[in-house]
Amino acid sequence: MARLWRTRKPTTFREKVRYKMLRDHRDLIVTFADKAAVRDHVASVIGERYLPRAYAIVDDPRALAAMEWPDAYVVKPTHGSGAAIVVSPTAPADARLPESRWGWVYRHVRPEHVTPQALAAIAEGWLAKLYGRGPNHEWVYGRMPRRVIVEELLAGADGAIPDDYKFFVFHGRCAFIQVDSGRFGTRTQDFHRPDGSRVPMSGGPPWADPERPLPAHLSEMVRLAERLGAETDFVRVDLYDVDGRIVFGELTSFPAGGDSPFDPEEFNTEFGRPWTVPRRYR
Repeated sequence: MARLWRTRKPTTFREKVRYKMLRDHRDLIVTFADKAAVRDHVASVIGERYLPRAYAIVDDPRALAAMEWPDAYVVKPTHGSGAAIVVSPTAPADARLPESRWGWVYRHVRPEHVTPQALAAIAEGWLAKLYGRGPNHEWVYGRMPRRVIVEELLAGADGAIPDDYKFFVFHGRCAFIQVDSGRFGTRTQDFHRPDGSRVPMSGGPPWADPERPLPAHLSEMVRLAERLGAETDFVRVDLYDVDGRIVFGELTSFPAGGDSPFDPEEFNTEFGRPWTVPRRYR
């Protein structure tokens, strides 16, 4: 009740994310967060061709032991955020899988250091956990089945992991774009407006130097993001550019659990300005 009272008249982006977390309990928000169910939603809105290939979606982790594995892939739980095992020949030679009891991490390892049995053990640990029990309580993860998905690893022809483009869509219109680069190296982060102009703010990691060029088909990516965000007041749409191929990443309704950093702080208000939160979510 105290949190409801403090967010009764939100003005900043963080306040509005927390407001949404507390009040928007629509089934649509659960679909957005479910890494398996969202695939059907995306296919119905923009088409299957934008989805990464799914090798398997399993309810029982023991089924992973019988799979035929490609050379590169990603294994992750469908009912949470931040956990994934990325397997590819380009991983650091000394990287190893985490212990199953500490499996809720992001780890990049080589195929020779992975066994189906070890992956199944980590996946069993994922399915035993109810994600989202932090101070902001992301309730959506308690309303979806706990499963494991194995997807293709998105990488360019040179083996590099592509940049991650995060489109902030308010009422069906994109207002800001976050670009994350260097996921397994020197990470950088930049913010732009849909016209490509740079937003002079930081969300933590340093800016890319020199500035990285935006995709030639950025306008198409914006259009797809706006179609995916047309049914709600706000959602962040994550897309990848893989050598000219646009690939869906995820839909995020509650970025950073309502604790997104802004430097300068004035951009907390700037990001909240395009967003008019409804009195009631229906």
